Amino acid sequence: MGRTGLYIALGIGLVTGLVFGIFPELDLTISRPFYDYMIGSNHFGWRIYPPLMIARDAGLWVGTLIIIPVLLALLYKLVFPRRRSLLSGRAVLFLTATMALGPGLLVNVALKDYWHRPRPIDVVQFGGNEHFRAWWDPRGDCPNNCAFVSGDVSGAFWTIAPAVLLPPPWRAVAVTGALALGTGMAVVRVMAGGHAASDVIFAGVFTFLVIWLVYALIYRWPSTRLSEEASERRLERFSARFRRMAGWFGWRVASEIAGPDGDQPGDPKVKRRFGWW
Repeated sequence: MGRTGLYIALGIGLVTGLVFGIFPELDLTISRPFYDYMIGSNHFGWRIYPPLMIARDAGLWVGTLIIIPVLLALLYKLVFPRRRSLLSGRAVLFLTATMALGPGLLVNVALKDYWHRPRPIDVVQFGGNEHFRAWWDPRGDCPNNCAFVSGDVSGAFWTIAPAVLLPPPWRAVAVTGALALGTGMAVVRVMAGGHAASDVIFAGVFTFLVIWLVYALIYRWPSTRLSEEASERRLERFSARFRRMAGWFGWRVASEIAGPDGDQPGDPKVKRRFGWW
């Protein structure tokens, strides 16, 4: 995760922004051949082509299978904060943060529901009833879960994050595989009419930039990088806050249910019933 990768990602983002911003119809031109491909009466026929659907589902499962043990390790630390993490504390922080900030917050919260760009399959030019918008224009007819940017592609490119944590002999192979997975998912989504070319390119660029920044904060920059011991302390503090929040919530729920004439929240049997920490 050196500066070379950063410069390449920024360069791709800049060129994509300029080219598709000046010539927005290029997105339509790229999508047109896939619209013309039909299976039965279905335009964008690739979207119902079984091998392509299987490939998409398989690509989505890769990131899911990677993040599950990380989340289990985080849960273990929440339940047993004084015990050593099952995985590297820095790795847990890095992987959960990049997943939450990239495919989670940035893509599926901040952009897809508030950047109302229609999907190619829904625009007038391809038989839909929504108006095409350039990538930079957030106004559109799509109400939510819109085209800019692609969540599937962002999730596929997120696999770069675990790849960069592997030992050097395996790192280059893993990063290459992650880039291939993200690129393949991008092609699949364009073929299916779910996203324009600029949508999938920016999904990869944004996700990479989030990964690069979080990696720099945790592993590289002297003023912010964490040792394994420091990361363990961070997880313990997070666990303490989580437990306090859970306890406060359980107390409020118990108070509402118990009522003035029932068991009081401080009673041991109420604590057992609602199981606060």
